[in-house]
Amino acid sequence: QVQLVESGGGLVQAGGSLRLSCAASGRTFSSCIMGWFRQLPGKEREFVAGIKWRGGATNYADSVKGRFTISRDNTSNTVYLQMNSLKPDDTAVYYCAVRLLPSSDYDYWGQGTRVTVSS
Repeated sequence: QVQLVESGGGLVQAGGSLRLSCAASGRTFSSCIMGWFRQLPGKEREFVAGIKWRGGATNYADSVKGRFTISRDNTSNTVYLQMNSLKPDDTAVYYCAVRLLPSSDYDYWGQGTRVTVSS
């Protein structure tokens, strides 16, 4: 059974940085896409960044391009989201998810980690 455990959230001032981690277990992830999503207060969950496990191709939401970087560590099956130049608008609960190719949907989700950016 796939398990995703996020960590690294917290409180940070605007302009600061945080790195989120997602430890994945329960299967091999070579045929997967890992994603980070976030849910802002009162809004629907939205895509933030994704990475193809094999090859490392990445994509980002326009709102985070140039500020956030997604990466993965094959050895530890961990996916990271480095968040720089944080803004109060980035305040949200951040979720890690895995999409088992060729599925078009994300199949498994973590429990989320809260990020609060103060102005």
